[in-house]
Amino acid sequence: MADLKKMNRKQLERLISDAQRALKSISAREKREARKAAEQAAAKFGFSLTELVGSGAPEKPKKKKAAARVPGKPKYANPADPTQVWTGRGRKPGWFMQAVEAGADPRSMEI
Repeated sequence: MADLKKMNRKQLERLISDAQRALKSISAREKREARKAAEQAAAKFGFSLTELVGSGAPEKPKKKKAAARVPGKPKYANPADPTQVWTGRGRKPGWFMQAVEAGADPRSMEI
């Protein structure tokens, strides 16, 4: 084993790099061995590994379906044009704000 205190920066970086490469190689080899052992164990019972654990790809979580949005019932109508209505939710329409600014009581526009 090399004396780390006597090594310079480049030597230490090289040692770290070599150790990381060796770890990756060992990890890959151990995964191959584990997979082979698992395949053999599954085959002993007449199954393939894929049959027991799936494809190995993680399943995507299922999205919940949004509840059907039901539009609210109109609560206010434009006195000048009764076809323009507002539920009282969300942004106030221009005709409603203009009527209030002109002095109209919001209750007078209720349907």
